Amino acid sequence: MIGRLGSVLAAMLLVSATGPAQAAAAQPVPEIMAALGDSISTGFNACGWYVSCPARSWSSGDNRGVSSHYLRLSAMSGTLQKHNLTFAAPGATSADLLAQVRKAVAAKADYVTILVGAQDACVRTEQDMTPVDTYRSRIDAALAELRAGMPQARVFVASIPDLRRLWHVGKTQPLARTFWTAGRICQSMLANPTSTKRADADRRERVRARVMAYNRAAAKACAAFGSGCHSDGGAVFSFPFTLDQVSKWDYFHPNMEGQRILAQQTFEHGFTWDDPR
Repeated sequence: MIGRLGSVLAAMLLVSATGPAQAAAAQPVPEIMAALGDSISTGFNACGWYVSCPARSWSSGDNRGVSSHYLRLSAMSGTLQKHNLTFAAPGATSADLLAQVRKAVAAKADYVTILVGAQDACVRTEQDMTPVDTYRSRIDAALAELRAGMPQARVFVASIPDLRRLWHVGKTQPLARTFWTAGRICQSMLANPTSTKRADADRRERVRARVMAYNRAAAKACAAFGSGCHSDGGAVFSFPFTLDQVSKWDYFHPNMEGQRILAQQTFEHGFTWDDPR
């Protein structure tokens, strides 16, 4: 009897110790959300030839096959329904993030997702890549603007995918190599895709290192923002994607399945939401 009573008391103490903390950690479902960043968040090439497909965005899309952040959150609460905004834009770099944040503030978005930096690294030559300090200062400025305009906003920062993995999974595919070369896609990483020369191997490693540095910088900026910002802990960068998850129109952007994977990986590494259902 004493042993059973002790177990009950221990369980009660555990509930009292963990319950409030868990309740405090859970976030109310947002009323307005916005996707910020580059073409990945616009669903580019996920449904048509060189067009954005916002319905298939991992963040703000409403296509059920993707199961985006928007659809997962709107299923919890009707307040978010049809309040999914996309201010991300194809070709955007970290230099464009501040203007996107200002649009999100004007729209009173209380949840924003950020995935930006692939275009800072995907340039003509590695010398054209954005310096890491510049990238970090731009992220800091954007987050400061968001804090000033929407102090209660929740921010999710996704890591940039591993560009070298894209080269690795596509280098033996003639169509992929053709698109990369003809379209001059991410030449800092994808130029001379079949070359095994030391200079090309070293270049790929340096571009990958720059992407990793961007991811660390964004995660640190998010941490400095405070508890209102969560990063994915490198989940997107680390995911072992395949060509089956990449658009066959450019062998670069995620296709619908790739967007679904992005949604799954990022949502699982994001906020704990207070589901009122």
